[in-house]
Amino acid sequence: MAKKGEASAHLYGEPRKFDPKFRGPIHNRNKTILFYFNILKCASPVVLINLQCPTTQLCVSKCPDRFATYIDVQASYRYRPDQWNYFRQFCKPGFNNPRKSIAQVLRDEDCPSMIIPSRPFLKRCFPDFSTKNGVLTVANQTTFKDGRGKTRNVTDLREAANGINNVLDARSVGMKIFEDYAISWYWILIGLFIAMMLSLLFLVLLRFTAGVLFWIFIFGVIGIIGYGIWHCYWEYDHLKGIPGSDLTVYDIGFQTDFKVYLQLRQTWLAFMIILCGVEVIIILMLIFLRNRIQIAIALLKEGSRAIGYIMSTLFYPIVTFLLIAICISYWAVTAVFLATSGEPVYKVMANQTLCKYANLTCNPETFNTTNVTKLCPGAQCTFAFYGGESLYHKYIFIFQLANAFVFLWLVNFAIALGQCTLAGAFASYYWAYRKPADIPLWPLFSSFGRAIRYHTGSLAFGALILAIVQLIRVILEYLDHKLKGTQNSFTRFLLCCLKCCFWCLEKFLKFINRNAYIMIAIYGKNFCTSAKEAFFLLMRNVVRVAVLDKVTDFLLFLGKILVAGGVGVLAFFFFTQRIPVFGQEVPMLNYYWVPLLTVIIGSYLVAHGFFSVYAMCVDTLFLCFCEDLERNDGSTAKPYFMSASLHRILGKKKLSPKKAAG
Repeated sequence: MAKKGEASAHLYGEPRKFDPKFRGPIHNRNKTILFYFNILKCASPVVLINLQCPTTQLCVSKCPDRFATYIDVQASYRYRPDQWNYFRQFCKPGFNNPRKSIAQVLRDEDCPSMIIPSRPFLKRCFPDFSTKNGVLTVANQTTFKDGRGKTRNVTDLREAANGINNVLDARSVGMKIFEDYAISWYWILIGLFIAMMLSLLFLVLLRFTAGVLFWIFIFGVIGIIGYGIWHCYWEYDHLKGIPGSDLTVYDIGFQTDFKVYLQLRQTWLAFMIILCGVEVIIILMLIFLRNRIQIAIALLKEGSRAIGYIMSTLFYPIVTFLLIAICISYWAVTAVFLATSGEPVYKVMANQTLCKYANLTCNPETFNTTNVTKLCPGAQCTFAFYGGESLYHKYIFIFQLANAFVFLWLVNFAIALGQCTLAGAFASYYWAYRKPADIPLWPLFSSFGRAIRYHTGSLAFGALILAIVQLIRVILEYLDHKLKGTQNSFTRFLLCCLKCCFWCLEKFLKFINRNAYIMIAIYGKNFCTSAKEAFFLLMRNVVRVAVLDKVTDFLLFLGKILVAGGVGVLAFFFFTQRIPVFGQEVPMLNYYWVPLLTVIIGSYLVAHGFFSVYAMCVDTLFLCFCEDLERNDGSTAKPYFMSASLHRILGKKKLSPKKAAG
């Protein structure tokens, strides 16, 4: 079996004859060892990239046991034919022409230029290394002829062997990882199911624990900062009277060793003042923002209650995931089609750096008949890329940009559709006067139908604006990559500023779009009107927005860490066989960290999917709450639609008897 890079069993034009008992060509029967034509090429960095050695490989029954070159064997063929008969067993099957010139043999890769004493290892012929007086040798020799007119050191063979070992190690690790997934996939699914249940449980319990978790964290931060203040004062007092501690930072100047500054009283005094300032700011914020913090916690609890009534919303991210998967598939297929639309272009790949034909286009069908192989021995005509010279091929890059733009537009539209659908479902909960009696039937499906039927244009327009900004960011990243080698400081500074500005613009647009989609779901107005109303509504409640945003971010981040960490710890104890009850059920793994990391990352993504729904719920309820405060006054004519708990926090007029009962 002669082949290139272990990729296929290429028989070089020989007719394939198969033995029914032996599954392979007849001439490969009993040939179970792989022989490399030029093992020196295995030292190339390409080996690690392609995970294969870029030289012809042949199946043999045994490895060479002597040094020999094709040139020497050819010269002694007439009076020592036995040497040729031994050497030809390492040539391509059927080749028996020792009179063929060395240049033609190497060009057609009929035979190796050399063979070296080897022994089989992992079904491959490796040089038979040994050490003599601390010197690496092969068959008691430290040098050998490479068959191309050069004398090489056996250390070159060691580097080549190491290259093959790296390939084998990489393939071995890959196979072991695949085996671990094959025998543990159902346990991974069980771990992800547990993560899903924990995420659900966390969201349900937020209505009871949101306030407790938040205040525990706040008082914990206050306590830690208080301890820091005490420690700084203790260090400041402890250094009193010690020589040199009364020096100032200005006196000692800049020091690379930070410990020098810790020996100064001034350093600890500065730390104490900073921590005291932070402590006072936090306490003052809690005093003056206590009412808004209570509102934020109440909205979090209300969001948990809303999800409890509309549980189907938790599974809507699956729809968004499928839509985005379709978008990615469309983009990938189109990109591959554009990249491969054209004629295959072949170029000369030469081993010699001074070959004048290197990287020139060539025809693989007529390449062996040209003078290139004579002037550049070992040169090959290899595939480079697909291309052409037509007008269409000149604008392939523009078409790829257009494809990327359509991809960004579709992905943003799928996300916008999900946000508008969820906002409509949660808005129907808030504006139900008696909860849950007045909540419409199938609120999620009704909201999805309204979004598709009435709001497609508005969602597409919002996605278009965001896609344009994202495409500009992609172009800026491309230009930055192309100009990395330039020494023009102004160009780098300008690109850095533009990237920063468009990053901020994208974040701002995502925030505006998200709230605009909520207003679209509530009132059904167009995108521009909804975005304007949402922006001014948020600006009139900017402090509430800031407080709610930070409280929500903290609790959801805490939830993700708890879910991923809890499931990760459980998976660690399970896969390391530390749970006696499941001792017999644990699969035997090569690397226990493979399923463990998969479970941890998967659990975090599952929690993120559930909590993104919850975040959308809280944002929707907040906008509805702000609208409710501005439109209504709690009277009989204009009653509040907010829950009784929110109403009590505001200290407004009493709710009507029906509302209080609801």
